[in-house]
Amino acid sequence: MEQQTRFTAAPSRKFDDLLRVMHILRNNCPWDRKQTHESIRDLMIEEVYEAIEAIDEGDMDELKKELGDILLHVVFHAEMAQESASFDMGDVIYAIQDKLISRHPHVFGDNDTVAGDSEVVKQNWEKIKQREQGRKSVLQGVPVHLPGLLRAQRMQEKAGAVGFDWQTWPEAWKKLDEEISEFREALETNERDEQEREFGDLLFSIVNVGRLAGLDAENALRTTNNKFLRRFSYIEESLAKTGRKTSESTLEEMDALWEEAKQKLG
Repeated sequence: MEQQTRFTAAPSRKFDDLLRVMHILRNNCPWDRKQTHESIRDLMIEEVYEAIEAIDEGDMDELKKELGDILLHVVFHAEMAQESASFDMGDVIYAIQDKLISRHPHVFGDNDTVAGDSEVVKQNWEKIKQREQGRKSVLQGVPVHLPGLLRAQRMQEKAGAVGFDWQTWPEAWKKLDEEISEFREALETNERDEQEREFGDLLFSIVNVGRLAGLDAENALRTTNNKFLRRFSYIEESLAKTGRKTSESTLEEMDALWEEAKQKLG
């Protein structure tokens, strides 16, 4: 069995120390050494969602830990890229600073760019981004793997930033009414593909109305999902106290417990 070299390390607040620990692990830990950009990409997504959960729960101690996990992935990917001479951590740091400075001309620029509110900042950001990257479409910057609601909202925002948008949510509501009618008509047929298309159009329109009202579809649905989880768990726990499961109770009983949960849990 190969003799492993031991290293001395202790936690610190210095970024360079984190880079050193990652470099040591990459060269001396069998698991870390085995990883690739592709093998840990899903873990990175998982860490981001855990950070979002900590934000939703207002748990700052947990958020601190989850941000550290995300930072670990940034450092891990940079270490692997350095090994292949693609880029290093310094390049990552330079690139993000360059982006922030160039896309905030109203703060760092020496021209007359003015941004009186956050909406103008967003519009300027998209215009500069498209010009920098030579994209043919403003929608190219929306990752295809985003959750559906979030991707819909981001595409609508980007299209709106260049003027393709309604001005108010009541204007968009007319389109929503139209999509509701078309979805209902589709449900009355046996055309599954058509039903799915119209359902998608309806969801897209709902996102649009909410966006124009200043709401975030992904956040709103996540809040509702969590609310449903709390209330349904209350039903299960209440039934368990009587020695029963949900499968052994009636809909009327569960509805009554649901109402209790609404009163107690909100």
